[in-house]
Amino acid sequence: MQYQIVDKPDFAVIQVRFDQAGEQIIAESGSMVARDAGIEMKSSIQGGLGGALKRKMLGGESLFQNTFTATQPGQTIWLAPAPEGDIVNLDMNGQHEVMLNSGAYLASAPTVNLDTKWGGAKGFFSGTGFFLLKCSGHGPLFFNAFGGIHVVDVGPGGYIVDTDHVVGFTTGLNYQVTKVGGLKSLFLSGEGLVCRFQGQGRLWISTRAPGGLASFLHPFRRVKAKSN
Repeated sequence: MQYQIVDKPDFAVIQVRFDQAGEQIIAESGSMVARDAGIEMKSSIQGGLGGALKRKMLGGESLFQNTFTATQPGQTIWLAPAPEGDIVNLDMNGQHEVMLNSGAYLASAPTVNLDTKWGGAKGFFSGTGFFLLKCSGHGPLFFNAFGGIHVVDVGPGGYIVDTDHVVGFTTGLNYQVTKVGGLKSLFLSGEGLVCRFQGQGRLWISTRAPGGLASFLHPFRRVKAKSN
C-alpha cells in the first residue's frame, strides 16, 4: 500500500492507496472520512475482549476497531482523527517500540501490535494517562495530536516537556513526572507538571493541548441565569 498525509498540520488527513487486493489497514472507530465503495469494512474487537477492554479503559482507545480490506488494486481510503491537528507516520521495523499517550493512536497495518503498559502512579496524576499504548511489530503506524507535532531526538542532556504536550516516545527513553520548581512556581507560573526524559531516543511533542483550549474558552461559556 501507499499513503500520504495531506493538509498538515492543522487539519491533517491520511490518504491510503492499496496496491493489490487483500491489503488491509486497521483504524480507530469513527476515523474513516471516505473510501471507494468496493473496500470492505469489518468491525471487530482487536486482540480479544480482554485486550480491547485494556485499550479502551486504560489506554483511551476505542473498544472496537475497523479493518478495511481492498478488493482490487488502486482503491483509496481517507482517515482522520476527531480533533483538529497533525498526524505522524512511523514505519515500524520490528527493532524498536513506541509508547503513545492516551488517545494518540489512529491507524496501523495489521502487523503492528498494540498493548497497554503501566505508566506509573505519577502518570495518573500528571494527565499523561494511567496507561500508555505500546506499539511494536512491522509496518506503518499513524498517530495524531491536537495542534502540530514536532520531533525531538533526546541526547545525554535529557529533555523536559509539559505533561499535556507529550504525544509519544521510543522505549529507549525513561521519564519521571515532577513539579516545575516548588509550590510557588506551580501556582504562580501557570506551569504544572512536566516529564523529564533521560536516555537515547526519539520524542514527539504537540504544540497545543486540549486542556489549554478548554481553559481559554472557559470564561466565554454561556451561563444560565438563576431564576428568583
